[in-house]
Amino acid sequence: MDLAYIPSPSTGVINLGPVPLRGYAFCIIIGVFVAVWYGNRRWIARGGTAGTVADIAVWAVPFGLVGGRLYHVVTDYQLYFSEGRNWVDAFKIWEGGLGIWGAVALGAVGAWIGCRRRGIPLPAYADAIAPGIALAQAIGRWGNWFNQELYGRPTDLPWALRISEGVNREGGLYHPTFLYESLWCVGVALLVVWADRRFTLGHGRAFALYVAAYCAGRGWIEYMRIDDANHILGLRLNVWTAMLVFLLAVAYIVVSARKRPGREAVVEPPRKAAPAGGEAAAEGPAAGNGADGKGAESVEGADGADGKASEGADGKAAGVKAVGGKGSEGPGTGADADGADAGAEASPKH
Repeated sequence: MDLAYIPSPSTGVINLGPVPLRGYAFCIIIGVFVAVWYGNRRWIARGGTAGTVADIAVWAVPFGLVGGRLYHVVTDYQLYFSEGRNWVDAFKIWEGGLGIWGAVALGAVGAWIGCRRRGIPLPAYADAIAPGIALAQAIGRWGNWFNQELYGRPTDLPWALRISEGVNREGGLYHPTFLYESLWCVGVALLVVWADRRFTLGHGRAFALYVAAYCAGRGWIEYMRIDDANHILGLRLNVWTAMLVFLLAVAYIVVSARKRPGREAVVEPPRKAAPAGGEAAAEGPAAGNGADGKGAESVEGADGADGKASEGADGKAAGVKAVGGKGSEGPGTGADADGADAGAEASPKH
């Protein structure tokens, strides 16, 4: 008789009227919200703007879901495309089947697009959200509990997981590998937060530490699982993937620390303030009127100059006439002087 074990839910779906609430999808959604919320706090603490993490997550999350599903379908293609299987099931994401490797890889592409649109360095963003991703994984693993899937070998430990009889599964007590990975991910999140504060990690090294720490745990947890999987040289494919990604993450930490020590001084450029449309519209007519006024003044000035020039020319003509009459008429000398004076005064100054 088993005195202690972890029970499994009788169903993974709760019907709220006509709307089915699936436990697997609910855990994924809650995990995303926690990752964005905590990532936003860390981003602000690093000097970023509130809301930026959510804006970029709009790109990263859909890419991550597609990537996670693609990795699962490609690496476990026999579940959907072998004889007797229905390929349409590959699109039923709510029934489970998301590969974290594909989710992180393609999610990073979505995050890169979002960061590029905002002028933000991707490594700085990745460092901020790394612990949040680990927490999201810890919550998301409980979706496997709702679906009664991805459990380990049989065991009689007090924390064994009871699995009921069902399609493609045999009832009994098994290692709760979903719980092991959930707790491991919580530990990874705490490790990254501590190391980030202790060593001032930057330029993607906090994210790389999360990847390395997660892979270290995923390797031994994956080894305990008994669900169908492809094997290479006697090891499950995900074990090989965990080892390879672990080595890449450690290499990145070492190389990055040598080439770019410290942390980014600025993680998000200040946003440019948009010009106030109302003020520009109000100032437009005034500016136009000022230009019109200046134009009018210029025209008036030109008219005045023309008038002065005309007067000067008339005066000069009178002066010349007076000078011409000087030799024949002696009494005209006074008039000559007046005409010359008038011409001199009327001549425009340059």
